[in-house]
Amino acid sequence: MAVSVAWPRVGRVVIELTRDEARRIAVRAQLLAGAVPADPVDVVRHLTHVQVDVTTIVASSADLVMRARLRDDHVPGELERLREERELVELQMRLRPAEDIALYRAEMDAWPGAHELKDWEVGLQRWIEANDACREDILQRLRSEGPLPPSELPDTCAVPWRSSGWTEGKNIGRMLNLMAQRGEVAVSSREGNGGKDALWDLADRVYPDVPALPLPEALEERARRRLVAAGIERASRKDGYGEQQGVSDLGEPAVVAGVRGKWRVDPTYLDGLDVVPDDRVSLLSPLDRLVFERKRTEELLEFEYLLEMYKPKDKRRWGVWAMPVLRGDRLIGKVDATADRERGVLQLHAIHEDEPWDGGVRGEVEAEVASLAGWLDLYLERV
Repeated sequence: MAVSVAWPRVGRVVIELTRDEARRIAVRAQLLAGAVPADPVDVVRHLTHVQVDVTTIVASSADLVMRARLRDDHVPGELERLREERELVELQMRLRPAEDIALYRAEMDAWPGAHELKDWEVGLQRWIEANDACREDILQRLRSEGPLPPSELPDTCAVPWRSSGWTEGKNIGRMLNLMAQRGEVAVSSREGNGGKDALWDLADRVYPDVPALPLPEALEERARRRLVAAGIERASRKDGYGEQQGVSDLGEPAVVAGVRGKWRVDPTYLDGLDVVPDDRVSLLSPLDRLVFERKRTEELLEFEYLLEMYKPKDKRRWGVWAMPVLRGDRLIGKVDATADRERGVLQLHAIHEDEPWDGGVRGEVEAEVASLAGWLDLYLERV
């Protein structure tokens, strides 16, 4: 069981956790152990967001995230229905509970920042100002005809967007993203395979009319929710998309045996750490928050993983969209599969065992792959 010991450097009490205990906290906090949740909005509310990703190698990442929690009760397309009903809204490529917009309005109002601006922020501000006529043209078009895809919005930028990356010259896409940061426009819905085609509209037609929470309170509340969703987290870090994931000094200080550094833990998860979860098997999205931050995944969960979608085929170890396998509270392998919707099959390329499994575990994982195929309304094909 977790115990409290004196923290010698600062004279506080620190929670001392074993690796097993830290892992169970992380899995329970992500709603991947214990009772199966019933309401999809409550799941998103607890997780704080579900990442939007247009990759559909197996299914949308958001649908895989929800199925891992709700099991077969989750229906593909349910998240888009909840978006249409405005129970969920999209912000920063993440689906969030609509009411959470109150936690971001202060930043929108203070764009490009409530602090002393950095050079790159000044650059964004100047680019928007130089292209204010284009911004007004977009607002007018959306006001009269929205929602619309970017291809139907006028590019009247006087100063083109310059970048050394993939956004070079993509004026409308960059303008829409910056206007979204300012709280002027928002993604209303997504169409096409995997939701690749975003339809934009005026933000006040998409977001609820909720007052902004003052910025210091909003930042603290967001950090509090991150800790509830993670269970155990570093005080400060960012995810791969630049969104803050640290939790400051919230929760209780903790250390994990065999892992360097300090952590913060939500004390509500400290009860029952000696209870081993049932051995249900879940196939996770490679973008699932349990495994998304690779360093944390290796440190706490002792699981090596890397999304290999952008690697050359001959450099991949596990597959283009290999799904981590969670059994109980342990990550034990990866499943390499792809959906061929034209042929109506889920192709199973390989099942990778991190350590040798016995026949029973292998059968459980194969049964879950077959269940996934049925959930997708596809036949399972071993290749």
